[in-house]
Parts: sequence; structure tokens; C-alpha cells
Amino acid sequence: MVLSVAACNGTGTPTSIPPSGTPTGPSVTQTSLPPTTISDTPLPTQTSPTGTPAGTTTFPDPGAFTWQLILDGLQRPVDLQPDGSGRLFVIEKPGRIRILENDQLVDKPFLDITDRVGSGGNEQGLLGLAFHPQYAQNGRFFVNYTDKSGKDTIARFQVSSDPNVADPNSEVKLLSIDDPFPNHNGGVLAFGPDGYLYAGLGDGGSAGDPFGNGQNTKALLGKILRLDVDSAEPYAVPADNPFGNEVWAYGLRNPWRFSFDKSTGDLYIGDVGQNAWEEIDFLPAGSPGGTNFGWNFREGAHDYKGGGPAGMLDPVAEYSHQEGGCSVTSGYVYRGSMSEWNGIYLYADYCSGLMWGLINSNGTWQSQPLFDLDVTITSFGQDTAGELYILSDSGGVFRLVRK
Repeated sequence: MVLSVAACNGTGTPTSIPPSGTPTGPSVTQTSLPPTTISDTPLPTQTSPTGTPAGTTTFPDPGAFTWQLILDGLQRPVDLQPDGSGRLFVIEKPGRIRILENDQLVDKPFLDITDRVGSGGNEQGLLGLAFHPQYAQNGRFFVNYTDKSGKDTIARFQVSSDPNVADPNSEVKLLSIDDPFPNHNGGVLAFGPDGYLYAGLGDGGSAGDPFGNGQNTKALLGKILRLDVDSAEPYAVPADNPFGNEVWAYGLRNPWRFSFDKSTGDLYIGDVGQNAWEEIDFLPAGSPGGTNFGWNFREGAHDYKGGGPAGMLDPVAEYSHQEGGCSVTSGYVYRGSMSEWNGIYLYADYCSGLMWGLINSNGTWQSQPLFDLDVTITSFGQDTAGELYILSDSGGVFRLVRK
């Protein structure tokens, strides 16, 4: 079975913005937080910024490809991650992780923590998953969820002696953060090329960031955090984090999804907008952190509150709600077996089902609509081979394939 797909003809292209530099934010007094920054934390291995992902410089004909349904019937799937074994792990928002093996769903959940996940709000629940880079050796993985009281929680779990079952009693909480409203929880987790764990957190919710979390580098909401989960228990703050705490980048409203390019290490971030603009932000591999993405002074490349400090970084692509969108779902750079897609970053809108491709060609970012899908796309996924998947709020998992 394949998804009903309309290949786009290039109209309705989001604004493409010339690349700009990555600023370094101002220093602040170190905050008093539970984990301790340790002076001998190893510095990450830095790679040279690439600016342009290696791969194609033109878009393929989307009419030659389709999104094939491989699984249906899940309960609000919101994330898909590989563990390196060939299996795929799919998060169900109420609090379960399911295993997909050879395109078949394993009956028993890998992890069921519905007893501690609060999923009453539309944006609450079990939201993110990341396997430790040495998962095959240590059996550790990390999740991001809202608990029964609404706190944003990042926790570590351990697989049991059965590789298809995790131990729900092995939980070690890294962070439990008060969140004043049920929306804007972020939820994404990903290990970077430096081996650190990155986490996306929303600004705390309501509208307009009423508590100013996005621009407050002492607050953890409205940020991308960067944690060393190997040098201390439950974690350490890397010595080169820009503000002396967990914060690595700030000025974000709701970074629902972000991803690192498997080949280059570049970072792509989808930040959900307020009333008018959805944005894709970009940081090249080796960026030092401290970037201010502008919220709530800016929404996309436009004034929201207006003003703000110098050096705020505008997105590399954006689209407006006037085009029918409502909420950006960030994807991945394709690195699979279909050479036509190599190096193309895909992203979509949750409400409209429109999906775009993004490339950097000769120093200019170009974004083009490629698929118009009858799907509410909650998330993308990427397997170990670099192939891409999308998840539907109605329960489906689809894979990009050649017709």
C-alpha cells in the first residue's frame, strides 16, 4: 500500500535566505544547578564547518517516488529511532516504545511508562528517544517526556537481558523542569557528532513567551541543551558549554524536532512559530554554541516583539501560515541508497501535509515543495542506512521509496 501523493510543481516555495554566520552569545554568571561542571570533561571532537551538505545540488522529480505505508494502527506515533541492530523503535505519545523489525511490529512494547507519563495535553506525552552511541555495549537509552505534573523530564533507561524489553524500573532522571503551561514542550533528543546528548525544550507555553524564557540563558526552557552523559552521574555540563550551564543555544519557541546530518554533522532545527511564520534553522558542524535564534524578538526572519540584541541568527528557510501551514515538522538529510536524494534535507507542515526539500547550492539556500500528502506528519525518522520515514498522527509509518 502506498500513500496518496501529489508531487508538487514548485509553487508555494518557502522563502529561502542566504546563509549568515553563527554568532556567539554573551557570557553570563554560572547558575547554581544540580550537576557540576567538571574541569576535566573531555572537549568534543570538532569538525570543520561545511555550510553545504555533500550531495546533489538539484531536486529530483518527486513524481518518481512515493511514501509507502509499512505499518499502521499505532497510537499517536511521534518519533522513530534506530538502535544500530536493524530494528526501528517508534514512540507512542501516551508512553510506550514499540519495536519495528523487518517491517513487522513486535507485539510486546519495548518500554511502557504510561504510569508516569502525562499525556492529557495535545503537546504532552512521551516525546523523544535517543540511543547511546555505545548502546550495543552499555544498553543505555534516553527519553524525553512530560510527567503527570507537567514537568519536562529527561531520563535514562536500561535494556533488560531480553533485547526486545527495557527495564521500566531502571529509570535515572537527568532533568525534571517545571513547565508553566501544557504546550511548547519540545521533546527531541539526539546525540551529536561530539558524543554529547542534545535536547530541545520549548519556551514553557501559552503564547508569546510571557516569562521571557527564550532569551534568558539562565533558564532551560526555550533552548537546546547539551549534556555529557558519560563523565558523571547523572550527567555533567561540558566545560565548553557557552554559559556555564546546560544551555547550548537559545531564543527558540518550540524546537519540536532537530537532527544532525549523518555525513557532515550539520544541525537542522525546526522551530514552531507563533501566529505567522514557521522556520528552519541551521548550524554547521563545529559551531561553538551560544547562538541566539531570536525568539521572542523575532518570529522567523521577522519582528515579533521587535528589537533585541545584535547577532540574532535568522532561519535558512521559512513559510507563512497564510500558505495554509500551522506547525513545522523538522526532518533529516537523506543519506540512503537513492542517489537523487543524497544531501537533501526534508521538512513538512503538520496541518497541510506539504513537504519541502532544502539544499545549499553555491552558497544560497534553496527550498522547494516536493510532496503534498494527506497526512498529519508528527515526525520524521531515519534508519541506520540513511533511509527516511514519516509518522502520521493517525498511526501510520511510511518510508520514502522509488515507484
